[in-house]
Amino acid sequence: MLSKEVKLFSSKKDLFHFFLFLLFILSYSLLIEYNNYKKLREFDSALTTATVIKQYTKTKLSSKGKSKTYQVLKLKSQNEYIFYTVANKNLRDIKGKKVDLELTIKELTFYQYMTTFFAYTKILKVQENKTLKQILNTYIENSHTNKDIISIYQALYTATPLTKELQSTFSTLGVSHLLAISGFHLGVLSGVLFFLLKYPYKFLQNRYFPYRNSTSDLFFLVLFMLFGYLLFLDSPPSLVRAFIMLVIGFLLYNRGLQVVSIQTLSLTILLILVFLPRFFFSLGFWLSVSGVFYIFLFLIHFKHLSKILQFILVPIWVYIMMLPLSLYIFKNFSLYHPLSIIWTSLFTLFYPLSIFFHSIGFGDILDNSLLWFLSLEGKGVQIGLDSYVMSGFILFSFLSVFYKRAVYILIIYSSFIFFIATKQL
Repeated sequence: MLSKEVKLFSSKKDLFHFFLFLLFILSYSLLIEYNNYKKLREFDSALTTATVIKQYTKTKLSSKGKSKTYQVLKLKSQNEYIFYTVANKNLRDIKGKKVDLELTIKELTFYQYMTTFFAYTKILKVQENKTLKQILNTYIENSHTNKDIISIYQALYTATPLTKELQSTFSTLGVSHLLAISGFHLGVLSGVLFFLLKYPYKFLQNRYFPYRNSTSDLFFLVLFMLFGYLLFLDSPPSLVRAFIMLVIGFLLYNRGLQVVSIQTLSLTILLILVFLPRFFFSLGFWLSVSGVFYIFLFLIHFKHLSKILQFILVPIWVYIMMLPLSLYIFKNFSLYHPLSIIWTSLFTLFYPLSIFFHSIGFGDILDNSLLWFLSLEGKGVQIGLDSYVMSGFILFSFLSVFYKRAVYILIIYSSFIFFIATKQL
């Protein structure tokens, strides 16, 4: 049983020492990043190996009025920096492949290096050796006939970016979060893995090692498998957040400390940012953090409600709270957008079932359901929130951590934004 009296830091002195430790790690992490940046800028050109994350064709008019078609590549280097480049329009599809490049960088600030930048490149070699991710993507491609369905499953299983058209469709339907692998997926996977491993482990434990703690053993076994999946996906920020929070949450729980608290979330954020400062500029990371923040906010202020009522209300609460952020960033809204509450709940069944069907060679069994879902997009509208409106929402969100009255103001604030959005349809 968790006790609220047990605190992570017993005194202000412990808290001060912890922050000194974080400051030291952050300084060291930034020093490493800056050293890599200086090496990249040492000469006018640099050699690197990178993975092609995105590849698409773009056409624009020149200053003389002539159209020019070329390909845009988004790449992630072996040193984790992300950059864009352009290539000939006839370049074959090399998405997901590793390439050896020569970068020509005229001007590059450290801030650009930590976020994203553009560089002219010369492709020296396309590595044809297939990675595990490419092998899985090929298997998915062979399991389906519809290109959109292929793209959806590749996004779900291997974190392959969706096409712009599909991104817009899912944004309009309000379910973009379901296609971006994050803590939600990690939670479903950990639950499935725990269930699958529980009974075989119990059988072995009863026969060979009854003295072992099954909960701890199963947790570390599941954790090991999830860590392998994290590396397989090249460590997307939202998944890294979820994984580290899972570890911290278990450690706190195991020591009788409170898990569902803003302190736990803050600790996770700080540890991630000091070790991986590049994540500070990741939109996916902050959206993932926001989702957990509002879940914790609900569980803290409405813990007196029954478990069944919490289970029903949490998806509605998260939708209403995340709506302002969704409209501010993606600006898409439609008649079906509020139904994302239902789609999110159904996804907890769809996700493990789809994995099971793919593993036994019947991956296309749910294709018709997905095609029907895609046909629901309907007419969407563009709704942009003013920066002042968004600032007010963020302000009340932080005040809600300390004052319950601010929570009710926040609910009214977000509900009003929802009402205005529906009036635009």
